[in-house]
Amino acid sequence: MWNTNDFTRMLNVEYPIIQAPMAGKPTTPELAAEVSNAGGLGMVGAGYFSVDKVRDTVRQVKELTSFPFGVNLFVVDEQDISADKLEKGFNVLEPFRNELNMNNEMPDLRFDNHLETKVEVLIEENVPVCSFTFGIPSSEILNKLKDNGILAIGTATTVEEAKAIEDVGMDAVVMQGSEAGGHRATFLGEANDSMVGTIALVPQTVDHVSIPVIASGGIMDGRGCAAAYMLGAQAVQMGTAFLTTYESGAPHLYKEAILDANEDHTVITKAFSGKEARGIQNRFTRFMKEQSFIPPYPIQNSLTKGIRSEAANQDNKELMSLWSGQGNRLSTMIGARELFYKIVREVDQLLGE
Repeated sequence: MWNTNDFTRMLNVEYPIIQAPMAGKPTTPELAAEVSNAGGLGMVGAGYFSVDKVRDTVRQVKELTSFPFGVNLFVVDEQDISADKLEKGFNVLEPFRNELNMNNEMPDLRFDNHLETKVEVLIEENVPVCSFTFGIPSSEILNKLKDNGILAIGTATTVEEAKAIEDVGMDAVVMQGSEAGGHRATFLGEANDSMVGTIALVPQTVDHVSIPVIASGGIMDGRGCAAAYMLGAQAVQMGTAFLTTYESGAPHLYKEAILDANEDHTVITKAFSGKEARGIQNRFTRFMKEQSFIPPYPIQNSLTKGIRSEAANQDNKELMSLWSGQGNRLSTMIGARELFYKIVREVDQLLGE
């Protein structure tokens, strides 16, 4: 059976299908729970959450499902830039703040990821799975997870990153192909040098690591899942496909933008956050492409946070971050559980089960 392997046995789930942990508003407790209730692994994207919100969200998911689910956290290095560069990065955004009738005060740039504290919350709440993006957590964190029976999943964009994740003792690795929407997970080398497509990345990784490989990037339906399994992946992680479901917390304008987009409408940009990410290009990404300097993540993310939020409030998609993968032409407005079962039926048919 295609849906029974080391990964599904390790996580105690029926199907090797993971709903990607899209940080921010998209991954609601309802979305994660629906996927888990359907037999997959629902995920909460908690990278931007406060410690209290992590706990509250986990408890909401637990009220909606008794099946396994996971939480994704960011591994972030602090960044420091000169006052002159910070002022330059702030001033270049002034026309957009004026357009949205916002004040021109410098936002709070303090960023404390509280990674260790968030991990403690997951331990206290008995969350079965914790995944990480943007890097590898400390050995102390990984040992705590292991000691408490929590499975640790890393995210990589190259075979070398996957090997590093295996070497520190993590249980599985998500291989993020260049087709994937949202932020690039690269942590060794430059993101622009790590744009390997899913179909090339997965089998090469399978040949070089022994932990389960999870394919991600451009997978939107049963055809993509079946292809990933044939390439050696033991599971798939799907983001954009679930972004337009009813349970997704993405604003309606965002969902419409994805449904209206084609495969050539996305771009890799640092415009909104200072870190490379794939999204639908708009006036903001085109403007920032012409700028000589963009502050690094998470500084740029803080500088644009108010603009992105107010743009959403004013239904201005030209100034919103519209993260999306290249498979967006396959997106549909549908319930999460209905989409999940549709994918399962398609894989059953394709793999002759």
